[in-house]
Formats: sequence, C-alpha cells, structure tokens
Amino acid sequence: MARNTRIVVVGGGYVGMYTALRLQKKLRRGEAEVTVIDPQSHMTYQPFLPEASAGSIEPRHVVVPLRKVLRKCHHLTGRVTRINHATREVTAELAAGNMTTVGYDVLVVAPGSVARTLPVPGLADVGIAFKTVGEAIYLRNHVLSRLDAAATTLDPQLRERFLTFLVVGGGYAGIEALAELQDMARYATRYYENITPEDLRWVLVEAANRIMPEVGPKMGRYTVERLLEAGIQVNLDTRVKSMVDGHVVLDDGNEFDADTIVWTAGVKPNPMLEHTDLPRDNRGRIECTAMLQVVGMPEVFSAGDCASVPDLSKDDPEAKTSPSAQHAVRQAKVLADNIVAHLRGRQLTPYKHSYAGSVASLGLYKGVAEIYGIKLRGIVAWFMHRTYHVSRMPTWNRRVRIVLDWTGALFLGREVVALGQINDPKAEFDRVARDPSSLPAAPAPPAPPAARPGAEQAGAPPGPGQGEEAVSPGLRGA
Repeated sequence: MARNTRIVVVGGGYVGMYTALRLQKKLRRGEAEVTVIDPQSHMTYQPFLPEASAGSIEPRHVVVPLRKVLRKCHHLTGRVTRINHATREVTAELAAGNMTTVGYDVLVVAPGSVARTLPVPGLADVGIAFKTVGEAIYLRNHVLSRLDAAATTLDPQLRERFLTFLVVGGGYAGIEALAELQDMARYATRYYENITPEDLRWVLVEAANRIMPEVGPKMGRYTVERLLEAGIQVNLDTRVKSMVDGHVVLDDGNEFDADTIVWTAGVKPNPMLEHTDLPRDNRGRIECTAMLQVVGMPEVFSAGDCASVPDLSKDDPEAKTSPSAQHAVRQAKVLADNIVAHLRGRQLTPYKHSYAGSVASLGLYKGVAEIYGIKLRGIVAWFMHRTYHVSRMPTWNRRVRIVLDWTGALFLGREVVALGQINDPKAEFDRVARDPSSLPAAPAPPAPPAARPGAEQAGAPPGPGQGEEAVSPGLRGA
C-alpha cells in the first residue's frame, strides 16, 4: 500500500500557518500528511504587537496556538537547522534538545525573517528588537520601569537618561511602536507625582529622508507632522554611529544618553537559509517563480519575507514583491492551492496581487491610511486600521477576544503596571537560596525543661518563663 504524500512546512508564521490551514481544508482524506515545524507553538500576528506592548490588547490574544487551529496537521516544536533537497530531508533541533531528520515529498520553506542589524557599536548590548510577543512584553515593562526609576532618583542626569526613549527605524513597525508606547507613557504619567508628559523625550532616527514609504510622500509628511505635534523628535536622513552603554552618537553630531533603544531598522531573511541547497538571490532570499515554486525545484515552494517572488502587478520584469504581511497572507492562499494542483497534476496559478493600500496607527484615535488611492487620516484611518487587522486575525476566537480587549480599554483605561519580574522570575528565589543571611534569623528552639523532683511530666513542654531559668533568682532556695 502506497504511503501518503509527505508535506513538510518549515515555519509557522503567516505563510506557514495559513498554508497549512488551507491545506487541511483542501486535501482529501488520505491524500497527504502535513507536518509543520516551528520553534514556537504559536503564530504571532505582528501588526498587533504595538497595541499589545501599549496595554490595549492582552499579549496572549495576538498569538494563535498552532495545535489548536491545525488539528489535522502534525506539529513539531523545534528549530530547523538544515535543508538538504538532494536527499529530501529537513534536519531540526527539537524542543527536547534532540536532533531529528524529517523526510518530505513536498516542501514549503517559510521561516520568515529576523531583525536586520548593522555594525553599530553597542547595539547588541542595549538594543531591543520588536518582532516577537516576548519583545513587545519586555519593552512595555521596560518603559514603565524607567518611569519608576526616574521617579525615585535625585540625580537630574540619571533622570533625563531614564526618561529618554530612542526608536531607530521609520517603517511601519518603528512608527507604530513609537506612537503606541509614547501614548502609553504619557497616560502613565498621570499616576506619578513628579513626572509630567513634558519630561518624556521620545526620539526617532531614520536613515532615509522620509518615513513609511508605503503610504506615499504626502501621507508621510502628515505622519511626521503628527509625531512632532505629539512632542516626538524626528531625525530624518540620520544614522546612529554608536550606542555604547546607552550613549547615543548620531552622524549629525548630536549626542545623548538613553536607557531605552528600540531597533526596528528593517528585516533580513532567516539565517537558516544559509544551511540549505536552495537557490538564493543577492539579498539572501529564495529565488521563486510566479507560481511560488523554487527555481529548478518544482517540489519546493516558498513565500513571504524569505522569498524573492516576481511582482506581476508591475511592468518591471525585475520587480519583486515586498516583505509585508499583506503579501504573505495572500501568497499563502495561492501556495496552498498550487500544492494541491501539483499533487493532482493540474495547472498551477501565478501569484499576482495589486497593491490595495496601507493602514497605520499613530496612537490612540490617530492614524493614516491609503486605500486604492484614497488617502485618509485621523480617527477614520485609525478605525480602518483596527477593522482591517482584526478581520485578518486568524480564528473568530482571537477576533472576539481582541474586540473585548479594546472595549475594556475604552471604558476602563489602559493597564500601566510594570511586571518586570517576569523577565527574570527566579531572581528573588535565587537570591534567598544562595544567600541565607538575607533571610530573617530563625528563632532559637526552646531549651529543655530542668529536671525537678516531683515533675509530673518530664517530657512536657516548658510553659511561659520555664526552661533553664524557670525559677526566679529571687525565689531560689525558698
């Protein structure tokens, strides 16, 4: 009896999860078995990370449990370390620490991207990325903890450092994170006696001469104006030269100290692709055809941030689709349908999606949007941003939870408590376990009662005032 076709999906992000979700709906019973491999057991909907970090959405509601939605698929929690298409094998390090090799007949390569770093001195030590829900939670706690620190110091220079926040990168991730966190921090200052919104210093540094190029020059200028109105310092056509120990040096000569540095200066393909025999372009992305098949490898498919896919909506034959969630979700649908067509010997469909527009949040009740050439701003754009992304959130379970979070925040306000101890939950236990002297001294055990003639119970515990000096000195010999 012939075995089922083995489909392995590397990555459980936008492309991986949506592809597997569609495959389990489209495949016939017994036609193929799908295995998804990802280091995390969930998919993160990244457009909601800024609101999760600002307290408008519960962080657990912006992630989708893979095992819960991919009920007809196998799931391995592990990190893929190598792909050898010559032998049709994927090597992965599983959560338990052991290595395993998984064979495949059809492969989907969608490990996504990682933060693109530059050789800036000090970046690895003080920079905070903004791509995972863990980083969003950490950043929220860190920002609020800086307010606590500033409120308890008498050193003006140290206070200024605590209240200075730098965001490097003026794309969607950087602008939305900056706007939401600044809104949260301003809201939190109402609960501090000695900190006002004017004490906070938020700085944006962008190497290009404009921000958010996806929304066009006019909307980009509008965004800069709104940021300036909110008291945010915007530095365009500027680069960071150094940030050693939090001392920031810009190439325009400005220098300042910051205790919070958020790095959102672009993304690059997952470094795991270097350990594969798949063809890649000069940017490290997997070379694909318009059918989302890897060039020269019809059994291997790819899409998303790690793939170089021809953009058929443009006249330029060299044009490639941009690394965005909009393309990733739509490519996943075509990719899954093409896998089914490949298995059944049918003609594959090329991916072609015209740019529909962009939406971005600039904080509470503020936003910008460009939909089919129509430019919107303010509360209308902000509402469209929320409506669009909640409609794209996988599963009704998460959509309902997010709407309830928004409703609660609307009537009850944001939560502005720092839970920094979750970053190192064992710190307190380790302190007391390794240094017993830090604990209060244990009371000394009571001394045994002195032997007395006629004692009714020699083993009876001493009463008050009893023990070795049970008899008052003044009554001895009476």
